[in-house]
Amino acid sequence: MPRYTVHIRDEWLAVPCRDPTYTIQWLGYEALKRYTKNKPDNGGIDAVKDIRFVARRCQGQGLLDGDDTIEDVLEDNDFVEIAIEGDTMSPDFIPYQPGVSHLYPSCVTLNCSFVYGITTGFGKFARTVIPVHKLKELQENLVRSHSAGVGNPLSPERTRMLLALRINVLAKGYSGISLETLHRMIQAFNASCLSFVPEKGTVGASGDLAPLSHLALGLMGEGKMWSPKSGWADAKYVLEAHGLKPISLKPKEGLALINGTQMITSLGAEAVERAQAIARQADIIAAITLEVLKGTSKAFDSDIHALRPHPGQIEVAMRFRALLDSDHHPSEIAESHRFCDRVQDAYTMRCCPQVHGIVNDTIDFTQKIINTEINSATDNPMVFAERGETISGGNFHGEYPAKALDFLAIGVHELAAISERRIERLCNPSLSELPAFLVNEGGLNSGFMIAHCTAASLVSENKVLCHPSSVDSLSTSAATEDHVSMGGWAARKALRVVEHVEQGGKLTIDLDLIQ
Repeated sequence: MPRYTVHIRDEWLAVPCRDPTYTIQWLGYEALKRYTKNKPDNGGIDAVKDIRFVARRCQGQGLLDGDDTIEDVLEDNDFVEIAIEGDTMSPDFIPYQPGVSHLYPSCVTLNCSFVYGITTGFGKFARTVIPVHKLKELQENLVRSHSAGVGNPLSPERTRMLLALRINVLAKGYSGISLETLHRMIQAFNASCLSFVPEKGTVGASGDLAPLSHLALGLMGEGKMWSPKSGWADAKYVLEAHGLKPISLKPKEGLALINGTQMITSLGAEAVERAQAIARQADIIAAITLEVLKGTSKAFDSDIHALRPHPGQIEVAMRFRALLDSDHHPSEIAESHRFCDRVQDAYTMRCCPQVHGIVNDTIDFTQKIINTEINSATDNPMVFAERGETISGGNFHGEYPAKALDFLAIGVHELAAISERRIERLCNPSLSELPAFLVNEGGLNSGFMIAHCTAASLVSENKVLCHPSSVDSLSTSAATEDHVSMGGWAARKALRVVEHVEQGGKLTIDLDLIQ
């Protein structure tokens, strides 16, 4: 059944309509009946049928003709303002454009505002209008209720990055936040006063609500905080110890502090930076391994890769040539088998430019997505001051960084997968012509037998972690947030994959250095 929200004086009334062919005049009188029913003195109205009023659609300020049918001029869940003849503005009424009123003979009608998260509740409660005198409480309650994350806290370094990215978003000027609040956030950042932010709890739409709420809670002087000076303590005491005042939230500011993708992007930025270092190390390790296993550098000829000019492939092949071909310092190992009868090497050595190359391109792709996300306004609703409009959108949705970080995990994992196979070639005497497990007196000593097992276990774990989290979506907030990105988990598991590849890389370095 269609339902309409009607504003009369200081009340918002939900009016169901069984028949959309009823008129606007019927809607007005039905709303007036409900209004008087809720008032002890009938709201000073003796007879509803004798009341004269003007009806106006809230959105767009359109005046409604009482004889028009509802289905012709309204949409389901529309908002309507009823101005009774002789009335003045309600103290709880916020005009759509502040200060604008519309005068008509014998009455005053005011254009109403309905702005998500500023004068309304959130999620499923988006159509619950909040009185003016409770707007500050609305924002405080939002932060407190949404601080529902679980798990270990982010490290101080990661929390500081999270705070920096949120400050960057708010400073763009589309979030409806005061300079006073922004300055206090910057002061907390400079003093490294960092809130307790659990690592789990975000589904990546509507933004990273839980972790960003915990971030805001500490800035409000509630919950726990950490600083180098105080360690972990109650937030209000940590702020006091640094001569800082808690943030006092104004309308919209609670929502502005917690609505965005900064948890995903802060962890994602770290994952990208560490992945870049791993990719460079992987090329060096692979080149050393090829040298030890008496492989050939012919497969890295520039003409071969010019025929398949993927940027990453060309770059990796160039690195291999730089590492393996030197006129000034020729390799004695390479010289020892220059005229051997081996035609070509195993794929784990010969195809490094093709395998490592796509990893490099994947990292570059992810970096571009993360850089764009870091420097974007991801709030909702967005405040366009020059246009005088506040518009609800979907920039908070974390699908972009979620997909990119899932892709990053898959790409970086391949460095470990191919590296583990090269470890097998190093440890297996039938493949390497080296002592089994790279140790003398085998049997008495086990050498790198279990080091290879460790590498295999890390690769196996990564195979599970590489299942994309962003292919999952669970409807939340009573189906108002019916598609989510799961980007928080994409970022956390991408970091875990990166960590595993780093650990596996150290094992391979140790093996190569032994030789």
